[in-house]
Amino acid sequence: MLKHRNDANCRAKGFYTYEAFIAAANSFGAFGTTGNIDTRKREIAAFLGQTSHETTGGWPSAPDGPYSWGYCFKQERGNPPAYCVANRQWPCAPGKKYFGRGPIQISYNYNYGPAGKAIGSDLLNNPDLVANDPTISFKTALWFWMTPQAPKPSSHDAISGRWTPSAADSAAGRVPCYGVVTNIINGGIECGKGSNPQMVDRIGFYKRYCDLLGVGYGPNLDCNNQRPFA
Repeated sequence: MLKHRNDANCRAKGFYTYEAFIAAANSFGAFGTTGNIDTRKREIAAFLGQTSHETTGGWPSAPDGPYSWGYCFKQERGNPPAYCVANRQWPCAPGKKYFGRGPIQISYNYNYGPAGKAIGSDLLNNPDLVANDPTISFKTALWFWMTPQAPKPSSHDAISGRWTPSAADSAAGRVPCYGVVTNIINGGIECGKGSNPQMVDRIGFYKRYCDLLGVGYGPNLDCNNQRPFA
């Protein structure tokens, strides 16, 4: 499924393992186990689709296609900023940076803090654990996936049929299934603006994993006409 994750050109070569994924998933019992078998498969495809986009090393003419190159990177490339904002509950540690790391590219101190508390690791003081320990890395991605952050539902609830849109959600065009998961993760940049390359890439990965798992895609794959969450 993650066909080229250990390619020599991928900086995360050797990092993301099936064993780490399963160990992390075992800490979130509802992941991939909610609903009927098609719903379970769709959630796994959605998780891998979104995280593959976040870590992609693919390009249009890549061998086996661009959607075979997920999980190529384990941290944000270049020289990213600190992603530190004032927060009393989750203050930044001196000298630490909270740029994107791991499958979901978790960012900012206000995500590293509660994610670390939930999984039992001090990520405010040790954010590099997300790029150095593959089980912790997957756990942060699954924490983000499973945890609602009001007014957003969790990605888990949105893809597994457990989320009922409010009147405000319906008025904003936000409907269950894969498109609203993109809205949860990066709606401010990608949603409500018609089609765009990032959103199309997320859909392409998702469709590939659904095909591999032998499950239909479901409705509402894009967020073209969804307003972002507040």
